[in-house]
Amino acid sequence: MSDMPSTKGFKNDAANMDQQTLRILRRLCEAGSVLAVAEGMETAVVVRENANGATSKTASVSAEFVSVLALNAWIECAKLGRISRYKITAAGRGKLAELSDNDAHTKSTGNPSSDEDGGRRRVRYNTAESPVAALSRRKDKDGSQFLSEALVNAAERLREDFELAQMGPSVAQNWDNFLIAGRKQGGQSAGNDGFNGPSEARERVAKALQYLGPGLGDIALKCCCYLEGLETAEKRMGWSARSGKIVLRIALQRLLQFYETELGDVLIG
Repeated sequence: MSDMPSTKGFKNDAANMDQQTLRILRRLCEAGSVLAVAEGMETAVVVRENANGATSKTASVSAEFVSVLALNAWIECAKLGRISRYKITAAGRGKLAELSDNDAHTKSTGNPSSDEDGGRRRVRYNTAESPVAALSRRKDKDGSQFLSEALVNAAERLREDFELAQMGPSVAQNWDNFLIAGRKQGGQSAGNDGFNGPSEARERVAKALQYLGPGLGDIALKCCCYLEGLETAEKRMGWSARSGKIVLRIALQRLLQFYETELGDVLIG
């Protein structure tokens, strides 16, 4: 992986390319996910099909980078055409496990934060499914989807920005600081490190968490970004059982409002 193409906003070095590989392979491990590359397009996207047949975009990457993944046999073309579709291979799953467990890449596999006892915990990502994806399959009392497609897309946008924010320098951001009631909130400004992709993503995450505020921001951070299960999140925050899904839906409704009013869209990439 020494001769890799650069991706807009990201440095072209082995460590950052490994982070990109980790990000994309993790997404491809999710059920129903494929990496789509359209002829003549500079950007490829990971799309996931849900149980209802609807698709959502969960990540984006340079189309050139897809060649790197394919040449290493970490992905394979499942359908060749005007829009080619790639899926993760057994070798790709092995590479994902290697990258996830490599202590040299702690900053891309999890963001350390304090546990209840004042210690440090390292958050690991579920490589199979996010809590939001699982919750999106549930039905409300009237038979409708508990989480609409728009709310799921808002959650995916936050997760994508969070993962992009972990790449490159200055990634040891303690996001929990944004969620402590009464603490002065603020994020790093974009452009200070000359590495605008992750820097801008960090600023978007910081703004989103500030917009949600403590409580709603906590559940969004834990379930959308850290990928903690709802039961785990409820216990950490001392909430009653089965209350997390209601609070999470409220948080996603406000998050969607943030993307529509503050950023103008809910697109990824």
